[in-house]
Amino acid sequence: MSSSSITWTLSFLFTGSISCPSGSGRSGVEISSPEVVLKRLKALSRSGPLFAISFLAFWVSWAHPGLQFLICLCLYDSFLTLVDLNHNALLADLAVSAKERTSLNFYCSLFSAIGSLSVFMSYAFWNKDDFFSFRIFCVVLASCAVIGFTVVTWLLRQRFEMEMRVKYDGDSTLKELYIDQGSNLEDKRITLAEYLKQLSRHRNFLWFVCMNLVQVFHCHFNSNFFPLFLEHLLSNRISLSTGSFLLGISYIAPHLNNLYFLSLCQKYGVYPVVRGLFFLKLVLSLVMLLAGPDQIYLLCIFIASNRVFTEGTCKLLNLVITDLVDEDFVLNRRKQAASALLFGMVALVTKPGQTFAPLIGTWLLCVYTGYDIFQRDPMNNVVSTHPESVAWVAILRQGCFYLLVFVPITCALIQLLAWSQFTLRGKQLQIVKNHRQNMSQTRSAQEIKTI
Repeated sequence: MSSSSITWTLSFLFTGSISCPSGSGRSGVEISSPEVVLKRLKALSRSGPLFAISFLAFWVSWAHPGLQFLICLCLYDSFLTLVDLNHNALLADLAVSAKERTSLNFYCSLFSAIGSLSVFMSYAFWNKDDFFSFRIFCVVLASCAVIGFTVVTWLLRQRFEMEMRVKYDGDSTLKELYIDQGSNLEDKRITLAEYLKQLSRHRNFLWFVCMNLVQVFHCHFNSNFFPLFLEHLLSNRISLSTGSFLLGISYIAPHLNNLYFLSLCQKYGVYPVVRGLFFLKLVLSLVMLLAGPDQIYLLCIFIASNRVFTEGTCKLLNLVITDLVDEDFVLNRRKQAASALLFGMVALVTKPGQTFAPLIGTWLLCVYTGYDIFQRDPMNNVVSTHPESVAWVAILRQGCFYLLVFVPITCALIQLLAWSQFTLRGKQLQIVKNHRQNMSQTRSAQEIKTI
């Protein structure tokens, strides 16, 4: 959990180093006002340390276990949402060109991989019989995250304020006069109902959330059932250390793999890369289905690659959401891009995929095998030496295999259908980006002329 805190801390530092306006080195125009960016950094400086502390609260006993778990889970999820929304919104606020956004995402993925190394470090301290060493490790990890969030957000705020002060020093007087005269160019506030109505007319947004809902479902399905697949499909075929290695590498490989995907995005665009990953998921699943569960090496590769490619696709979709922010800005002629609001709406609409992934997966497993993971009696039958247990093991293994291959096949087919209807790509995407830049420039010129 807390490795993500360190991941964001590192990515903030390099995000600021390449994305804060720097005069001659910057292409495009100012996207969001400095006040908006500074507000996001201020929010991150507050919610980031609280996010790390909420993680630490899991491992220190301070209340009844059930009550503590419920409170900690709510706090952790709340602060994670605050950090996630503000961090992702910066991607749309700091850059508009696909090259700059891809570069930002590249550095985020690189340092996400570095932050994920704590997964391997945790194995050195984990002892299910004695949590003391692991708790010390968690305290150190959370402390590093708190210090990192505080220091890095402060450095970014100082740098951004300094560069914005130099860039906008010539316009500050005009801006003050403009505000004093009570301009009529104030952005018209809209109600939540009006905003939802606008989103309901945003065709690409609707198709994207349909596709992303399935993607979120698949990501969390893999996260929940990855250990189950290792146990029932590979446990008696591979060593315990190999299983631990596969589990650990499944957290780091998506970030490293994403570096290659982002280079492809720079060359070909996000849309064809995402479509290619959907086709790859479909082809690999069909090949695994035809090969059967007895091809152990192929099964190991498929289980690992299925998780890696699925997680990698999730990380690329942030680039698509930033493009939707641009289109929403142009279609509704907003004065300020609603980046955090759109990221939040996508997260809200796709949240059911996270909730239903373990429920549907458990139900499917029960339908295939009659095995209920919440009951312990079937497990006792599995480990017994009675002849019937051998047949039960075979049925359970076959059911896990069908679950492993049919879920990605179904998800890939639905996603390819929805993704084919998404039109914000190629020339249309470039037109939207040009309109956003032109609208920002025109609005600035109109404000000065009005003064």
